[in-house]
Amino acid sequence: MFERFIKESPVSVMVRRLLEKALCPQILDELFERSAKTQYTRELLFSTVVNLISLVVCGVYPSVHAAHQALSEEIGVSVTSVYNKINGIEPSSSGELVREVGSQMEATIGHLNATMPDLLPGYRVKIIDGNAIAASEHHLEVLRDISSAPLLGQSLVVLDPSVMLAVDVFPCEECRKTQIIKHYTASRNSS
Repeated sequence: MFERFIKESPVSVMVRRLLEKALCPQILDELFERSAKTQYTRELLFSTVVNLISLVVCGVYPSVHAAHQALSEEIGVSVTSVYNKINGIEPSSSGELVREVGSQMEATIGHLNATMPDLLPGYRVKIIDGNAIAASEHHLEVLRDISSAPLLGQSLVVLDPSVMLAVDVFPCEECRKTQIIKHYTASRNSS
């Protein structure tokens, strides 16, 4: 049956394998242990939370709650514990996750010789973009009815256009717009 699936939908099989490699539970749990400052692991592993969120992002389940219900026996903790873990994930752990996955995918793209031409020949260009959304601002209209839409927040994201990947992120919990602009300007001037 698997052979038939490979023949009829090879891209699906390849994407799944790439995600399994990039989101390897052992690597994710080690990443969490290295980057977490105050949060810790008791029963619920960081890799389990990432898996639940990836199932929502990929559209397998409409929400974290639905994913938890479907996998509750495997997860072994309450949905409240899952949400507490998600809410407690520190910005440093989120940043490390993006850097780790970006690094792995960048290596894969390089191995396949699938990089894009340089935007500026002879220079490694990176694009920094950010957002600073106040609590009073609302989601984009197209995201309002999607339960898995990202929450409003503040961050700087670094895109590497040669591989078309977000390779770094600077999530901020209590940043102000001017702080993000200063960070962006400083990063831009040092690049």
